[in-house]
Amino acid sequence: MKTCIILPTLNESQNIRALVQQLFLLPLDDLNILIIDDNSEDGTGKIADELHHQFPTRVFVIHRPGKMGLGTAYVTGFRWALDQGADYAIQMDADFSHSPNYLTSFIKKMNEYDVVVGSRYVPGGKLDPRWSGWRYLLSKWANSIYVRLILATQVRDATAGFKCFRRAALEKIPFERVRSNGYVFQVEMAYLSELNGLRILEVPIYFEDRRVGKSKMTVPVKLEAAWRVWEIRARYGALKKNFARVEWLHEPA
Repeated sequence: MKTCIILPTLNESQNIRALVQQLFLLPLDDLNILIIDDNSEDGTGKIADELHHQFPTRVFVIHRPGKMGLGTAYVTGFRWALDQGADYAIQMDADFSHSPNYLTSFIKKMNEYDVVVGSRYVPGGKLDPRWSGWRYLLSKWANSIYVRLILATQVRDATAGFKCFRRAALEKIPFERVRSNGYVFQVEMAYLSELNGLRILEVPIYFEDRRVGKSKMTVPVKLEAAWRVWEIRARYGALKKNFARVEWLHEPA
């Protein structure tokens, strides 16, 4: 089975080489990696090109002219994965917040589900203890109350950025209608997954704060994400009937 991992990057020169090397240690037979770099100023794009030359049939790079946003990067990546004939497409951060060690267990669950979500907010999920109490409460409130109240979603970690999609699941997503471009893109994808009746499994993960580099999750980004949830509701409406099957794995993967 062919698996494509999509890694949007912006100034991840300290992480990207080590992450790719760790991904290739996984027992996945046909693994391809797509790095989508938004003209990083720290040389990430150059390192990505070096990785492509080192692994010409396994690492691929798309260079974009500037900071074009997380949402458009993933839409580009998902379409690329479909064009490459991927059976599964994985989205994850490039800063080691999402451990590659979970991926084999994600893939094993794809026989039963359309989407597997690495979730911080199901039983067994944990956050880095370095998070402040305020940051934890804000994230927990946004996922467990705010998004679910406005959109009537069932997924407990609607802003999760660590997911594995079955090919048939991505083919049901109307990417031409997706407008979210920041971190709220994750909310829109969670919403559309439920709207299209996909079988969703949330797997508890440990979410580690980035090891090196600077976080892109600033206060203005969070505020933008909050009001754009209302934009998603205005565009699609709240989920009146939940056709999706959302389940939770109660033990860590």
